[in-house]
Amino acid sequence: MAPERNRRSQSLYRAPSGARGTARQATDGPQVSSGISRGARCKIFAGAKVVLPTGIVDGGRVIVDGARIAGSAPADAEVLDVSGHWLVPGFIDVHNHGGGGASFTSGTVEEVLKGVHTHRLHGTTTVVASTVTGDMDALAQRAGLLSELAEQGDIAGIHFEGPFISPCRKGAHSEELLRDPDPAEVRKLIDAARGQAKMVTLATELPGGVDSVRLLAEHGVIAAIGHTDATYEQTVEAIEAGATVATHLYNAMPTLGHRSPGPIAALLEDERIIVELIDDGTHLHPASLQLAFHHAGADRVAFITDAMDAAGFGDGRYMLGPMEVEVSEGVARLVEGGSIAGSTLTLDRAFKRGVTVDRLPVEDVVTAVSATPARLLGLYDRVGSLEPGKDADLVILDADFALKGVMRRGEWVVEPQLG
Repeated sequence: MAPERNRRSQSLYRAPSGARGTARQATDGPQVSSGISRGARCKIFAGAKVVLPTGIVDGGRVIVDGARIAGSAPADAEVLDVSGHWLVPGFIDVHNHGGGGASFTSGTVEEVLKGVHTHRLHGTTTVVASTVTGDMDALAQRAGLLSELAEQGDIAGIHFEGPFISPCRKGAHSEELLRDPDPAEVRKLIDAARGQAKMVTLATELPGGVDSVRLLAEHGVIAAIGHTDATYEQTVEAIEAGATVATHLYNAMPTLGHRSPGPIAALLEDERIIVELIDDGTHLHPASLQLAFHHAGADRVAFITDAMDAAGFGDGRYMLGPMEVEVSEGVARLVEGGSIAGSTLTLDRAFKRGVTVDRLPVEDVVTAVSATPARLLGLYDRVGSLEPGKDADLVILDADFALKGVMRRGEWVVEPQLG
């Protein structure tokens, strides 16, 4: 931690002595906001443990003026006492297929927005909509719909997971619809997204894979290695061609071997790679997660949900693209074959598990759910940390890391009841 930077940040965020809030009396937990701003007055969140890029500030404060975080406040600003709580940046999910009973791959505009809102209720203020393998024409049409929502600011872009993946590691993708990553077909999808394609997951060892990585890099789209049967050497080749992300590391790829290290070793050792991790207690053994953090560090880890429709909704039968999924006790599996089919995870649960079960430092978990994905998407100038000038996207957690409040661009999504 740089002492000079830390002193400057504390001067911006340190709560005045004796500050007390004017919020309403506590009731039975947070309330869901109508989405309408409760007023244009400047707000000071005072007394919390604030997680900043420079570290944790005890008894800190964050100033929200309109839709942005500010560096100073007028004398008549409203003061909200959040003592005993944590104040962290809004969460950012770069790999998410839906929630609230709605699919990003097949839902209507209203259904997609319902899924987005479901995740906002759990602290995810920025979400990339992920699709699953489908017919190329259908995926291009879906890209058109999702691109409109990205242009409106409802989502942060589109992630195509499939169809350019390995049949050997297909997971919950329809094998009949898989295809090699022909650069011309990859180009068709990114063109259909009208500049809103953020990421494409590829099995880069397939014919056309490395050339497709180069194409994506040239167009400013993230090339992610995933659902792959690649060797160590093939993975290195793809990284050299411009791949920068490991799609849900460990899952849907060969295991780490002492003579055949495979893609996992190549992805962990290269500092250019961001590794996605699904921390839901089902996809990863805790030791595997610790191994990734040890080798990559929080600056190269992005917690994702890989959520499907059932996230924030409940057990039952769902469709993931053309595949039928059974969700039981929160675990999603294909009806035919039993493969894990995404997750029902929300990032507030991943955050809490990261701190309380995996025993990761709070600031590392904040980096993995906010700063690293923001940098990956090229949005760190706007989101990903609590700094003046950035969007007022923030999450309030209690001392046990349970979500108590969510603000997005200065408006409450979940309004906390503070005493």
